[in-house]
Amino acid sequence: MDQPIEAPPGLILVGGMSRRMGGGDKALRDLAGRPLLTHVIERLSPQLPALALNANGDPARFAGFGLDVIPDPLPGHPGPLAGVLAAMGWARARGAAWVLTAPGDTPWLPGDLVPRLIMAADEGNGLAVAECGGRLHPVCGLWPVALADRLAADIAAGTRRVGDWALAQGAARAPFPSGDPDPFANLNTPEDFDRAAARFGDGA
Repeated sequence: MDQPIEAPPGLILVGGMSRRMGGGDKALRDLAGRPLLTHVIERLSPQLPALALNANGDPARFAGFGLDVIPDPLPGHPGPLAGVLAAMGWARARGAAWVLTAPGDTPWLPGDLVPRLIMAADEGNGLAVAECGGRLHPVCGLWPVALADRLAADIAAGTRRVGDWALAQGAARAPFPSGDPDPFANLNTPEDFDRAAARFGDGA
């Protein structure tokens, strides 16, 4: 990379359908006395100069968080890649050259998520995704906004998997150490919430 990457703005993707939770806004579900989304915001906000949400539907339901709500720029709920595209458009409008994305259901995100992604992107071609324990976590990614037009075309052509698309663009893998709890664990079911609540009760 010729141009050093400064701390980018970030977009939390909360636009999923939450089918395994029976629908609704999973990010608004209670976890240890607070919405799950509050835990995610607290993990990310110290690392970023600006933060917003990606969600569809009435943005008023997120008004209590004090963050802008950016909808998918494409119809039909084409998945998290549409959230990445929304992030690129939002960041580009702010004059930023990169944007960070993260899912809204990961309450233990690393406190050094941003610097590790920046380091990996700096050493590569400017795009990086998280990897932990040999598993890719591509929604936790640092994206050059210059790729927005290419991403829009690829989504229109049927591309849906974030990791496949990122690696096809030459994304670097930013390594993260495993932990307990898993720093990239996402909560998908009521049982996941119950286990996470117990962890918070134990001080995790």
